[in-house]
Amino acid sequence: MAKVTFNMTMSLDGFVSGPHDGPDNGLGDGGDQLFEWYFGGDTEVPISDGNMTLKVSPQSAALLQEAFQSYGAGVWGRRTFDIARAWGGHPPGKPCFIVTHHVPDEWVYPGSPFVFVTDGVESAVRQARAAAGDKDVVLCTASILQQCLDAGLVDEIHVDVAPLLLGDGVRLFDHLKIEPTRLECIRVVSAPGVTHLGFRLLR
Repeated sequence: MAKVTFNMTMSLDGFVSGPHDGPDNGLGDGGDQLFEWYFGGDTEVPISDGNMTLKVSPQSAALLQEAFQSYGAGVWGRRTFDIARAWGGHPPGKPCFIVTHHVPDEWVYPGSPFVFVTDGVESAVRQARAAAGDKDVVLCTASILQQCLDAGLVDEIHVDVAPLLLGDGVRLFDHLKIEPTRLECIRVVSAPGVTHLGFRLLR
């Protein structure tokens, strides 16, 4: 059965970007260091329709390729969409569902990789499930993960932990309204510059 999963790189102290992030300072102050493992290896992994190529360790490459093969659709928040400047029209995966209050008309056209959802995250996940078929729906931003955890929609959480203390910024597990939730560890892979962790939520 298709899963709703989350995957993101996080600092050891729990941040997914540094302070003062925005369109002119993408990952915030010091946040670029989170993704040094994306370019610290010698195994190439093309992403974003081939518009970017990661160079990672063989261990990380195997996990990334597995994740891309299981990808059926992604759900993102509007703030990340704006900070990434819509990835120049080449998001890391598609179809790409963007939860927003206001639709940017310039990105609405036949063949657009973006589907804008104005009636909330639960609707976005429902639409993404329909588009993904038997593949996974991937949650791709901290705010979307938090909302989906509160709504009981998440099956697995995958975190790539960078050996970095940012001290401030955007926290991954902030503003949660859930009861204490137990998880099962399903993956621990140590790779150069990053430790890949995977957990399944127990219900």
